Amino acid sequence: MPAYTPPLRDMQFVMHEVLNVTEELKALPAHADVDVDTINAVIEEAGKFAAEVTFPLNISGDEEGCKLDKLTHEVTTPKGFKEAYGKFVEGGWAALSCDPEYGGQGLPFVVNQCLYEMLNSANQAWTMYPGLSHGAYEALHAHGTAEQKKTYLPKLTSGEWTGTMCLTEPHCGTDLGLLRTKAEPQADGSYRITGNKIFISAGEHDMAENIIHLVLARLPDAPKGSKGISLFAVPKYHVKADGSLGDRNPIFCAGLEHKMGIHGNATAQIVIEGATGTLVGEPNKGLAAMFVMMNAARLGVGNQSLGLTEVAFQNALAYAKDRVQMRSLSGVKAKDKEADPIIVHPDVRKMLMTAKAYAEGGRALQIFCTLLLDKAHNHPDEKVRKDNDELVALLTPIVKAFITDNGHIATNHCMQVFGGHGFIKEWGMEQFVRDNRINMIYEGTNTIQSLDLLGRKILGNNGASLKKFGKLVGRLVEEEGVNEKMSEFITPIAVLGDKLTKFTTEIGFKGFQDPDEVGAAAVDYLRVAGHFVFGYLFARMAQVALREIAAGNQDPFYVAKLQTARFYFAKLFPETATLMLTARAGAKPLMDTEAALA
Repeated sequence: MPAYTPPLRDMQFVMHEVLNVTEELKALPAHADVDVDTINAVIEEAGKFAAEVTFPLNISGDEEGCKLDKLTHEVTTPKGFKEAYGKFVEGGWAALSCDPEYGGQGLPFVVNQCLYEMLNSANQAWTMYPGLSHGAYEALHAHGTAEQKKTYLPKLTSGEWTGTMCLTEPHCGTDLGLLRTKAEPQADGSYRITGNKIFISAGEHDMAENIIHLVLARLPDAPKGSKGISLFAVPKYHVKADGSLGDRNPIFCAGLEHKMGIHGNATAQIVIEGATGTLVGEPNKGLAAMFVMMNAARLGVGNQSLGLTEVAFQNALAYAKDRVQMRSLSGVKAKDKEADPIIVHPDVRKMLMTAKAYAEGGRALQIFCTLLLDKAHNHPDEKVRKDNDELVALLTPIVKAFITDNGHIATNHCMQVFGGHGFIKEWGMEQFVRDNRINMIYEGTNTIQSLDLLGRKILGNNGASLKKFGKLVGRLVEEEGVNEKMSEFITPIAVLGDKLTKFTTEIGFKGFQDPDEVGAAAVDYLRVAGHFVFGYLFARMAQVALREIAAGNQDPFYVAKLQTARFYFAKLFPETATLMLTARAGAKPLMDTEAALA
């Protein structure tokens, strides 16, 4: 059976020693009083909830899965899921970072980030139920009418109701411009919605008394394509004027997908048969409201893979220390045993350190991004809000794609550490691999993220956003450039920064002549950019560790952090050289393949 220990020390290190979040938060009136002790107390309790309440349900939930009653269209979640959710709501966890106006606790996003990392480590399938509600909450908070906010936000905030995103359809995939779901205006100002949706995570369940579906649909006179999409709030049960629940709205689960992983989450096929909904935002402007959900979800998906990377690493490390097999190539290490623990073997250490580095880099990036979000939402200076929002937009596809790709690498490495036992269900490792695999696909596949990063976020504004991030890197390079002890961390990011600027210009020029050149380079480009961002954050973490060691701090945590940073720069960061070579190979080797793909 796997085990899980919340990584509180590393979270505290990133928040308080590297990013100094409480100092940053003092500039935000909404969070000026949040202190280190408060943050630490909250995440400690969050860790206990994840480890003690949801983690024990992970394997059993995977084995049992969800069950659909086709007569009533009701879904039963695995044993213990509903009770755990009740404790989640009772403990106020759903309301942690929500607006106090609607009953939220108003804590910073950066604290909520830590809660959800640990929940994802403990049980990704369970965590998707409350996690997806945040996307619905954010969209309604940003674009809902006063009546919609009054009706839905208090219940979504408390967790008494949950939310979904009903976006794609059987023929659409990511191309939402193809959707056919219809919305017909009614005399009372509502809309009658009819259509079919698929792949709706948490689309039906027994954990909350109502589900608020946010549904993309077309008005009768809507333009074709993505410019003709509107967004609607469609509750499972109608809500009466006094807030109580009324009759069932005809929006049903017609089937559950049989999936590779996340069996404990109900991935629903949704049939909408003239259900009543209300318009969210402006007509034909549904994509703007949808992207509030999608961007929140994309950051959340990166967090899912971060959580799985961490728990997979913890279990692989414990196994490698205990499992004895063969002798070390450099001589016997465990003289009292008939073989050495496999952790002495170089490639086992490489797999373990890869997972550790990707977990720690991912954690730093997620906390960095949520701090940017806190400032983008709450800073009194409009320019600061705008600058932070722009950086979050730049980093969102990197969070989604780079962290989930790394999660795929890391969970597979950790399963490999177990050898044949990793392939056996009761060890839990193969579930981490299966559960993580969806993260590379949904909320826009990682190729879509790459096209978004390169095509829209970078080339779309002539590299202005990338330059803003480059200034952060440049500031660190200038600060530490003459520090010999930091050179092994500073030099690689300084060199890559120069190369990335030229690389971007080159791809932009080629793409202007042939758009397929952008498509051919995008996935490799995102991975280069991901390493650039990770490199910056690892350099900042190494900076703090070196400072503490120089001051005489004997905590082995700092030595471990330095060793991890050195491993990252020596063994993982150099991937950027190969990626730039393959990106520069261009579109021709891909597109000139008619005979090969005939």
